[in-house]
Amino acid sequence: MSAPTLRPPAPAVPSRSVPAPLRPSGLTWTVLRLHRAALLAWVAALLVAGAVLTWMYVIAPDAGVAGGPCAIPPVDGLPDCATVDAMTTDDLYDAGLDLIATALSYLMVPVAAWAGAALIGRELEDGTAQLAWTQSVTPVRWLATKLAVPAVLLTAGTAAVVLLHVGVRRDGNGNLLGPWYDSDIYLSIGPTAAAYGLAGLALGALAGLVLRKALPAAGAAFAVTLALSHLMQALRPSLWPTTTITGRTALDLPPDVLVLEHGVVTSDGRRIGNDLACVGSETQAQLRACMKNSRLSDFWATVHPESHFWPLQLVESGVLLAVAGAAAAASFTLLRRRTA
Repeated sequence: MSAPTLRPPAPAVPSRSVPAPLRPSGLTWTVLRLHRAALLAWVAALLVAGAVLTWMYVIAPDAGVAGGPCAIPPVDGLPDCATVDAMTTDDLYDAGLDLIATALSYLMVPVAAWAGAALIGRELEDGTAQLAWTQSVTPVRWLATKLAVPAVLLTAGTAAVVLLHVGVRRDGNGNLLGPWYDSDIYLSIGPTAAAYGLAGLALGALAGLVLRKALPAAGAAFAVTLALSHLMQALRPSLWPTTTITGRTALDLPPDVLVLEHGVVTSDGRRIGNDLACVGSETQAQLRACMKNSRLSDFWATVHPESHFWPLQLVESGVLLAVAGAAAAASFTLLRRRTA
C-alpha cells in the first residue's frame, strides 16, 4: 500500500477587489440632483430657444422678401405684390424673435419665484436644510453652493441664447427687427439679460430666507422682481447722459434714435418742450414760413442715439449686479444670525 503523496498547498492568490464605480458626489451634485426638474426644464427651454432662433435664421431671407418692397407688375428685380401679400414668413419671423425677446426680458421673474420657493423656502420649511447643517455642511457653505450652482447655469445659458439672438438679428431684415430701444429687444441683446437673471436669483433666495415658506417666498419674490423690472425701465433713459440735437436735424431724426423730448425755441429765447410745430414741413421755404408764423427761432430734441446702447447696457447691468450682490450679502448675514 503506497503512502499518499503530500503536496504543499498552493500559495494563496491575493483577491483583486473590483473598484466601485465612480459616482458624482458632493454638495454641488446634491443641489443638481435635488433640483433636477428645474435643471431639465432649463435645458429644455434652452433647446427650444436655440431651435426657434435657428429657424428664424433660416427663414430670414424669405421674411425680408415678404416684408420688403414690391411692384405691379414686377420690375427692376422687385417681386409681384400679389405674391408678396400672400407670404406670411415675415409674420412668423416677427413672432419668433418677439417670443425670444419677451422670454429673456422677463426671465428674472420666474427665476426669483423658483429661488424663493424651491431653492430656499421649501428646504427651510421642510427642515431638510437644518438636517444638512447637522452633517458636515455648514450653513454658509450650503447657501453659497445653493446660489453658485444655479448662477453659473443661468449665466451660461442666458449668454448663449443672447449671443445666438444677436447673430440672428444681425443677419435679418432691418425693417423687421424693431428699434434697439424697444424694452424687450433691449433686454434680450445685451448683458442685462444675464444681470436680471442673477438679480432675480439673489432676491428670490433672500425672500426664501426671510419668509422660510415656499409659497409666500415665491409670491414676494415675484412681486419684488416685477416691480424692479418696471422701475429700471422707467430709470433707463437717465442712466447715461443724453444728446441734444438742434436745427433742422431735430425735425428729421433717424428711426434708430430714441427721442425723449422734442421742442422748439421761440423768438424770445424760451424753450418749449414736446412742441411738434413745423414737423411736417417738407421744403426749406415751408419751414421758414412755419417758423415765421409760429415765431420760432430753432428746434431741439433730446435723444439717445444708437451709440448709447452699450453705455446704457453696462450701467444698467452694474446696477442690477449691485442689487444682486446686496441681496446675497443680506442673505448670508441673515443666515449667520439665525444659525449662530
